[in-house]
Amino acid sequence: MRLLQVDAFTDVPFKGNPAAVCFLDRERDAAWMQNVAAEMNLAETAFLIPKDGDYSLRWFTPAVEVDLCGHATLASAHALWDEKILDGEVRFHTRSGLLKARRDGEWIELDFPATREEAATAPPEMIEALGAKPVYVGRNNFDYLVQLATEDEVRNLKPDHAALRHLPVRGVIVTSRGANGKFDFVSRFFAPGSGIDEDPVTGSAHCCLAPFWSERLKKNDFVAYQASPRGGTVKVRLEGDRVKLLGRAVTVLRGELVV
Repeated sequence: MRLLQVDAFTDVPFKGNPAAVCFLDRERDAAWMQNVAAEMNLAETAFLIPKDGDYSLRWFTPAVEVDLCGHATLASAHALWDEKILDGEVRFHTRSGLLKARRDGEWIELDFPATREEAATAPPEMIEALGAKPVYVGRNNFDYLVQLATEDEVRNLKPDHAALRHLPVRGVIVTSRGANGKFDFVSRFFAPGSGIDEDPVTGSAHCCLAPFWSERLKKNDFVAYQASPRGGTVKVRLEGDRVKLLGRAVTVLRGELVV
C-alpha cells in the first residue's frame, strides 16, 4: 500500500502539520488502522479507499479515531493530485459528511461545516491548566474555545497537558486577535486527551474560529496563523454554515506499507 507523509498548511518542508496518507488496498478494520496510526506517530493518519468515483476518508490520531480533521484532509487531496491519481475536485465521504477539496492556484481549498461555539462556564481545572485569564470561554461539540486578550499571551502559553487530558472534550482552542495587522487572529490547539499535546496546525479548529471571529471583526474573510512551534498559515472564509479553508502542502516522504 502506498503511504505518503505530507506537511499541510505550509509550502516549506518541516513546517505546518505533518500527516500520513495511506491508500488502502481494501477495507480494513478500525483496530488495524489504529495500529498503523500509532506506528506512524503523527498528529493524524488519513486512510483513503475509492468509493463510487469519490473517496472514503477516515482519520486516526496515535490514540483515537476522530470525526473531523482539516490538515489530514488537505494532505489527502494533495496526495491524490501529487500522485496523479486524480486531477479535478476531490469528494471525501467521512464521519462528518461529504467534504470537498479543489485547487485554487497554489492553494488547496477545503469545504467544511462550521462548528459554532456557545458561551460556556470555564472548568476551573482548565483555567488553572492553561495558566491564563480568559476574556471569553465557549464550547462546541468538539472543543472548548478560550479567547485571551493578546497575541503574546497565546504565544507564551505553557499549559499543563496532563491536567488538560482529563477534560471531556477533544481539545482546547486558544485564540486572540493578531497583534501587527499581518494576521486577523492567531490560535493554538491543545488535545492531550486525543493523544496530541499540541497540534501544529488544526484545520477543524478554524471551523469554529471562523464564525467566532466573524461576529467580532464583522467580516467573513481572514488570514489566520496557528502559533505552534512548527506554525502554519490558514486562509479562512465563512459562507453561511460552511467554512472554506485554504492551505498549501508539501510531500516529504513516499513509501510502502507492507503489512
